[in-house]
Amino acid sequence: MKPFGDAIEPSEDATTRMASNAAASPVYLGIDPGLNRTGYAILAPNGGNPALREGGVIRTRKEDSLAMRVLEIGRGVREVIEEFRPRMLAIEQVFSFGKNPKTALLLAHARGAILFVAAELQVPVIHFTPTQIKKLLTGSGKASKEQVQHAIRHELHLDDVLEPNDVADAAAIALCMFHTVRFAA
Repeated sequence: MKPFGDAIEPSEDATTRMASNAAASPVYLGIDPGLNRTGYAILAPNGGNPALREGGVIRTRKEDSLAMRVLEIGRGVREVIEEFRPRMLAIEQVFSFGKNPKTALLLAHARGAILFVAAELQVPVIHFTPTQIKKLLTGSGKASKEQVQHAIRHELHLDDVLEPNDVADAAAIALCMFHTVRFAA
């Protein structure tokens, strides 16, 4: 696996800014980018613990042009940000797999739309690699999808695992940001 762009680790200054932004608006937006379906999850503290406020999927139509699909993702993310006013957004880092570089490139288009809207609305962004997400939630960077699902269900006190996977992945990313900011504070 080779990352597209740099996986960004928050610096001490960035982590401090994240913690102060979180104090101003303790709403965390996690996004699992995808060209067909982009999952999002909104977490907010509830008595010091993370609580799921909303999760959903921004869908695009395969028959639309790439430009229209990217536009739809951007519009959907804008709606979520404008409704919930998160002070931070976390997104999964794109990886290129040797067998499927086209998939990574298409995913990069979705990330571009999301990052554009976040920058335009001045929402700071933190990037997590899949390995970081797994390690932060389960203690192992090689955890299975089921182990991550169990960790999400347990931490958010849910009766069932989140579905579809896009929302569950977005919740995992949001949980990573929640814990990163809480630890920094």
